[in-house]
Amino acid sequence: MTSVLYDAPGPRAKRRNLLFSVVFFVLLALLLWWIWQTMDEKNQLEWSLWEPFTTSEAWTTYLLPGLADTLKAAALSMVIALPLGAVLGIARMSDHSWVRIPSGAVVEFFRAIPVLLLMLFANEFYVRSTGIPSDERPLYAVVTGLVLYNASVLAEIVRAGILSLPKGQSEAAMAIGLRKSQIMSSILLPQAVTAMLPAIVSQLVVIVKDTALGGVMLGFTELLNTRSTLAANYANVIPSFIVVAVIFIILNFILTSFASWLERRLRRSKRSTGAVLGADKVDDVNAAEVGGTYGTGAGGSI
Repeated sequence: MTSVLYDAPGPRAKRRNLLFSVVFFVLLALLLWWIWQTMDEKNQLEWSLWEPFTTSEAWTTYLLPGLADTLKAAALSMVIALPLGAVLGIARMSDHSWVRIPSGAVVEFFRAIPVLLLMLFANEFYVRSTGIPSDERPLYAVVTGLVLYNASVLAEIVRAGILSLPKGQSEAAMAIGLRKSQIMSSILLPQAVTAMLPAIVSQLVVIVKDTALGGVMLGFTELLNTRSTLAANYANVIPSFIVVAVIFIILNFILTSFASWLERRLRRSKRSTGAVLGADKVDDVNAAEVGGTYGTGAGGSI
């Protein structure tokens, strides 16, 4: 059986793929065994280092508050960056140069600056020009840096998703007299959302992970920052890193799983009924249409 993208592998290719798979899993097992042995030699598998994670104190005092701040910063950044990125992406395709050029300059400027520098600049701005309390300032700086950087990236994703649609969509809409704003809001954007969704979700995962930059440089009490305090109190640096890594993996897996479910739902909602008419049904429909046309014409002539 062949596919549109590739030919079905033959017997030799199947044996080669099987050999590569076996070799990969053997190497993976050896790597995991080496990691296990190394941690055991360094006494990182002792129960005393992992026991704090079985108590409520480590979670309620350190991990859960840090996770809450991580989710808070990520959620605020997503809510602001998504519509801002959509506006900038659409503005970059405007026919008016006074809209297209400034929006393009904004996107290219903030996309070129590392997000950590944006956080530092934002923090310095809030220190010198605002009266935001010092305990809330890191959150503002982190959200500002994430919004500026990710909105510029999302703008390019939106623009690429819209440009990927066939030109016939816009031409057909223009032919029936729709304005450009109506074409964008009613035809292009709804179709482009499904195509853009995987890239958008990838950027949302980046937002969740980049909140850790604020903890490293600005003292923002996110998950990775509170982990360092936990490790200092319980002297379990490696186990605390592993637990936090697992939390990030679970969090991002939930996000990507939700996005996959949403993408499938959007594709099903846009799919046609798929009803196929037989030849006799098609003849009946054509006869009815022809009869209706003739009947209307006869009535009109009378």
